[in-house]
Amino acid sequence: MLIDFTVSNYRSFREQQNFSMVKTKGDEQPSNTFRIENIKGLELLKTAAIYGANASGKSNFLKALETMKRIVTNTSQRGDKLPLAPFKLDKKCLAEPTEFEITFIVQNIRYQYGFSATESQIFDEWLFAYPKGHSQKWFERIWDNEVKKHHWKFSSFLLGTKQVWQQATRDNALFLSTAVQLNSEQLKPLFDWFDNNLKFSGVNGFSPGFTVMKCTEGKKDKIVRLLKAADFNIDNISVKTEDFDPSHLPDDMPEPLKEFLSEKLIGKKGFDLETIHQDNHGNPISFDFDDESDGTQKFFSFAGPILDVLENGYTLCIDELNVNMHPKLVQFLVELFHAPANNPKNAQLIFTTHETSILNQNVFRRDQIWFCERDNKQSSILYPLSDFSPKKGKENLEAGYLSGRYGALPFIDAFNLER
Repeated sequence: MLIDFTVSNYRSFREQQNFSMVKTKGDEQPSNTFRIENIKGLELLKTAAIYGANASGKSNFLKALETMKRIVTNTSQRGDKLPLAPFKLDKKCLAEPTEFEITFIVQNIRYQYGFSATESQIFDEWLFAYPKGHSQKWFERIWDNEVKKHHWKFSSFLLGTKQVWQQATRDNALFLSTAVQLNSEQLKPLFDWFDNNLKFSGVNGFSPGFTVMKCTEGKKDKIVRLLKAADFNIDNISVKTEDFDPSHLPDDMPEPLKEFLSEKLIGKKGFDLETIHQDNHGNPISFDFDDESDGTQKFFSFAGPILDVLENGYTLCIDELNVNMHPKLVQFLVELFHAPANNPKNAQLIFTTHETSILNQNVFRRDQIWFCERDNKQSSILYPLSDFSPKKGKENLEAGYLSGRYGALPFIDAFNLER
C-alpha cells in the first residue's frame, strides 16, 4: 500500500510537494479507509482524486510517481540517460537533481525509500524500514561534490554481500535495483512492490489485451457481470485466438513495415473479440468490438486491470479517469474500491479528473480530495481539501470548487477575435 509520496524539481514541480494517503481526523465514510495490520495508529485511504486546471501539473504528479517506478525497475546500462526532466522555468533548477521519496507497506512493514538524481547520475539514495514501529536505517548513499564520489553507510539490519553490491552499482543506477539483480532476497519484496503492485494508466486508458487475457483465464463471467452492472447491455463476450497471419495486414501499409511486423509477429497469437447483445426477441447478436462506442471500449479495457487490482490489493494510478466515461461510471468505479466486499485486500485508486459531479461528501472524505495549481512562479503545488476549514453542515464541495473557494481553477480572460 502507498502511504505518501514526495517530489521536487520534476517537470512543473519546483518546490517539494507532498501527497499522502494517510487518513486524517474525522469518522465520515468509514468504508473509504482501512487500518494496517500490525502498525498501530496507521489508517490509510482507499482512493484519492486530484482536481485542477489543464496544465496545472496533475498529470506530471502521476508521471513523477511512474518515473520513480521506471528508474527502480529498469536496468540502466553505462552511459544511459535517466528519464528525468527538471523544472525548466528557473535556470538554477536545470543543474540540480530531481528528488523522489516514497513511503509504502510491504508484508505489513513500512518502508521509506528515496533518491535524488539528474539524467546522468544518482546523487543520494536512502532506505529506512520500520518493523514493529522502530526505525532502522538499512543503507544511505551520499554524494560528496568536493571529491566527486559517494559515501556509503550500511547497517547490520541489511543482510547480504553489501560491499559487492556497492562496487557493482554504477553512477547512473540505484543500489536497490543493483542489489536485487545480484540476488538480495531481503530487498526483493521492495523491488517487486514497484514492479508488480504499482500500476499506471495514461489518458488513453489500457489496451483491451489484458482484459481479453483475463477472459481466457476464467474471469470472463466476472467481467461480463461488471459490464452488466455498469449498464452496458452486453450479454456475453466471445474471444477467439488465432495465429498471426501477415495477409491480414492492411493493403496500404508500407512494405518495409509489413516485413518488419511479419518478422516480429510470426508465431504470435492474436485474438478476435466480439460482444454479444440480445435483440428484441432475445436472440444473441454479435458485434465486432470496434463497433462499440469509445466509452464501452474504454470501460471494457479497464475491467480486467481493475478486477486484477481489486483481487490483489494493488495501487492503481489513472490519469483523466473521466475521459470517454459518464460521470456515473466514474463514481461506480470509485465506489468499487470503497466497498469492502469488492475490495477485500484494500487496493488503492489514485486518479486525476475534471469530473466535478462526484466532488461531494457522499462519495469522498475531505482528505481524499486534492487540488493542483500553478503558483506565481509557474510551479505546480499540490494540496488537500482538508487544508480548508469545513463549513457548518453538509458542504457543497462541487459548488465551492467551481466558485473558486479552493483554487485550482483556470483563469479565463475575455477574448476578442478582431482585437
